Amino acid sequence: MSAAPVAGSTALALTVSPMRPRHLPEVLAIEAQVYPRPWSSRLFEEELDRSGRLYLVARLGATVVGYAGVLMIADDGHIATIAVDPAWQRHGIARCLLVELVRQARLLGAEQLTLEVRVSNRGAQELYRSLGFAPGGARKAYYSDNGEDALVMWAHGIATDEYDTRLERLQSRSRWPIVRQGFTDAPAGRPHPAVPPRAGTASGQEAS
Repeated sequence: MSAAPVAGSTALALTVSPMRPRHLPEVLAIEAQVYPRPWSSRLFEEELDRSGRLYLVARLGATVVGYAGVLMIADDGHIATIAVDPAWQRHGIARCLLVELVRQARLLGAEQLTLEVRVSNRGAQELYRSLGFAPGGARKAYYSDNGEDALVMWAHGIATDEYDTRLERLQSRSRWPIVRQGFTDAPAGRPHPAVPPRAGTASGQEAS
């Protein structure tokens, strides 16, 4: 677990980059804290090897403080996971991760995005609404740990100039200087659906 935020910590830069195998020990430590049914190291490794996938990490200095992932199904981007170290929640890290994840999903060919979130998770829903997501249905007893329903949310028109303006506005609100590292503009491979996405299971611990 990362150290708790300290005075003046907002002067640090937040580095967002593709997840690599070397990041997995820190990713798994966060995973174990925020998800009732955490993914295994093997599952993450398999996901990193699949085409049509992109997983990001956010780092303060050398320390991973959050991560997120998207999988592609045709031109739909499905946000599979997002989590932030509990010591760094409510510091805008989830928003920064999502903004970059959306940008990269568009390079993969996404024209709309979807996710599931717990119906009780109002904080996560507020964060997703800020990115243009709106309710589009529900999945009964989606979460196996307690049988809670999932709200299905969609963001359409993400490849438009209007949506660019939304992302720029959200980025301008960040308290963090953002460093993008390890990205190219070349689209990656196309889809092989496998692991069920589970966005919202724990991500709404942070709504700013």
